[in-house]
Amino acid sequence: MLKRYLQEQVEKDLSRKMVFISGPRQVGKTTLALSLLKNEASYLNWDIPAHREAILKRELPLTDIWCFDEIHKYTSWRDYLKGIYDEFHKNHQILVTGSARLDLLRKSGDSLQGRYHHLRLHPLSLKELGLTSQDEFFKLLTLGGFPEPYFSDSELEAKRWSTNYRSLLVTQESSSIETISDLSKLELLSLRLPELVGSPLSINALREDLQIAHKTVSRWMNIFENIYMLFRLSPFGSPLIRAVKKEQKHYHYDWTLVQDMGARFENMIASHLLKWVHFQRDVLGEEMELRYFRDTDGREVDFCVTNNRKPQLFVECKWGDGATSKHLHYLKKKFPDARYYQVSATGTKEFVNKDSIVHISAVAFLQNFI
Repeated sequence: MLKRYLQEQVEKDLSRKMVFISGPRQVGKTTLALSLLKNEASYLNWDIPAHREAILKRELPLTDIWCFDEIHKYTSWRDYLKGIYDEFHKNHQILVTGSARLDLLRKSGDSLQGRYHHLRLHPLSLKELGLTSQDEFFKLLTLGGFPEPYFSDSELEAKRWSTNYRSLLVTQESSSIETISDLSKLELLSLRLPELVGSPLSINALREDLQIAHKTVSRWMNIFENIYMLFRLSPFGSPLIRAVKKEQKHYHYDWTLVQDMGARFENMIASHLLKWVHFQRDVLGEEMELRYFRDTDGREVDFCVTNNRKPQLFVECKWGDGATSKHLHYLKKKFPDARYYQVSATGTKEFVNKDSIVHISAVAFLQNFI
């Protein structure tokens, strides 16, 4: 069994506070949790009726650690966990896992602030899997980073899994966040979005396509983000550049939903960078963010990683070898201390040019992350 990259940190954090592990459904949260439990009786899943009854009656197992899975579906889950922690934390470790954004679902009132560490588990990445060859990279690009389709070693099985997975998110996970009056339109939105990956997203254009209210599209996008179906990046802005202010780009945790291979490659790089940024924030406490660059003159670079709002890393994705992006040259003059990479999916040239902009293969580039 593959040891996940967060396991040691979870074990360390459990000795101090509750630990929340959130992330996409079927990304491996339950497998990670069970690997930490000495007794399966410690595992309580809100979706299992017998477990739900035990949770509500507070008939908790006689074990040193308790794992509550999907408990965010319980209306009073915050107050419940607060009470359990305050009463039992000296003698019991408490692990909470969920396929929704537990940090965003926490509301005002009886706050859990100060009682937990939150860690986000991401799909498998090239570095976590120990991949080093171009063929292995393309396997990951083709099958995706979720354990079940990746380890199936079958493109057909991966496609079937991806189709069923999207349907599950739309019909079941979305309704766990909010009552949806028109699931057919929600499904149409989920089918449309992969075609728009990599471009600034216009809520108004989606509203016109689907013939629904602007507010509805915006709310549904928030739901998709909260259930880890997709993530959105805001543009990087600075007084030194004429950056756009509002337009966001979006990417999918299951990058195999994206049919265009160039856009899929960009989505895969985005997922790897976000995994690294979240690790830096959740484990090391760094104020890092993943953004993209686009200004009012049409200059654009795919990704920008900031730390304390200062740009540290700019990344441009290309399918093959090519001339250095002139937009990287432009940014290099504005932010000379940042690092600059032009990453290629199929290219073979690797070098650094006179402006210290690095041309590098995706395989070599992704070795630098988590």
